[in-house]
Amino acid sequence: MQNEPKTSLVWFRNDLRTFDNSSLTKAKKSGNRIVAVYCFDPRHFQAGPFSFKKTEKFRAKFLLETIEVLKENLENLNISLFTYFDRPEHIIPQLVQKLSVHTIFLQKEWTSEETFVLEEVKRKTPSTINFVESYDQFLYHPEDISFDIAKLPRVFTEFRKICENKSTVRKALPSPDKLDQENKISNDTVIPSLEDLGYETFELHPQSAFSFQGGEIDGRNRLHSYLWKTKKLLTYKKTRNGLIGADYSSKLSAWLANGSLSPRLIYWEIKEFEHQVEKNESTYWLVFELIWRDFFKYVSLKHGNQIFKQQGILNRTYEWDDNADLIDQWINGKTKSAFVNANMIEIKKTGWMSNRGRQNVASYFAKELMLDWRIGASYFESMLLDYDVHSNYGNWMYVAGVGNDPRDRKFNVSLQAERYDPQGKFQQLWLQSSLFDF
Repeated sequence: MQNEPKTSLVWFRNDLRTFDNSSLTKAKKSGNRIVAVYCFDPRHFQAGPFSFKKTEKFRAKFLLETIEVLKENLENLNISLFTYFDRPEHIIPQLVQKLSVHTIFLQKEWTSEETFVLEEVKRKTPSTINFVESYDQFLYHPEDISFDIAKLPRVFTEFRKICENKSTVRKALPSPDKLDQENKISNDTVIPSLEDLGYETFELHPQSAFSFQGGEIDGRNRLHSYLWKTKKLLTYKKTRNGLIGADYSSKLSAWLANGSLSPRLIYWEIKEFEHQVEKNESTYWLVFELIWRDFFKYVSLKHGNQIFKQQGILNRTYEWDDNADLIDQWINGKTKSAFVNANMIEIKKTGWMSNRGRQNVASYFAKELMLDWRIGASYFESMLLDYDVHSNYGNWMYVAGVGNDPRDRKFNVSLQAERYDPQGKFQQLWLQSSLFDF
């Protein structure tokens, strides 16, 4: 027993990459044998509090593709990825015992569901097990910001200026070197199919603005294409409010959301592009959007479960409705606004919606129909390919007037449609497509 090797277990959650992965890097430095695990938690594919599945078919498919790539990339490092369609608190304690696990490395999460699962895993594993958590989803690491999180500025602009002036972005970590063949452990686990998760197989909609596959390789290919191959980054600020096609925006958010790409990798790639090609307002603006992403993560880090409550972080009360007919009309693109309808049909058929569309349909839901914003947020959680808990609930609170918007604005969707879809091409595309099933 004394000669039995100690094992480090890397528990993958929303950090589904080998490049710039702190848990993987720390596990390698431990000098122990390394194994990895990913659990397709059945709770993620069941109905949430407002009856929508927490994960619909679009993100489920993207996740399965992501795990296929992760497994292959880890295999190339001689690390076995064990995959299960089961709760982590059922699986990980068994692996700990079976593989003589000494330390578990994982990404630090703080929202309620993820915290609950971790506590359950800890409760069911020996107290001698060491858990090493790493903040690995930020651009600006929590240890590197110059203020206490309890004193997080309420307004984004103030947060951004502090980060830009007083903090630095850490370098991206390289992928670990390939381990010795002896590190590889026999592994007969299989990645579940879409059907196993409870969905029928489907083809992507031919008009989808997001026709990419999941996984670190496709994410890095997209980053390379958007920056170096097409140089679309140079016009990002002008095109980012577009509605049709792949290239009006970077489309990197889906890989960022499940951690196939790290924000640090994107940041340093932009910096290299600025050095080699050109630095302009557009190259800065993509970094600007990464800082917005950080801001909402810090908002949830500061306020905890308040981001899921109807009054939001402002404890502000409105007369919200939960009229089922109005909700169904919004979901199915049957409202009085053609622009809202087109966007809602797009997300229903593709799992994608532009940033401009999201702001408009959310504002219409919360400010025009006066429906409980949490229902809309829950629908987005279900449908969006790039769902990120912090950005989703942060943005919905913002639009609903219970978050970080000091002005409590309401979008005029008719004027927005005139401005961003002046010829009505986007509306025509999706309102016509609603007549057909793809």
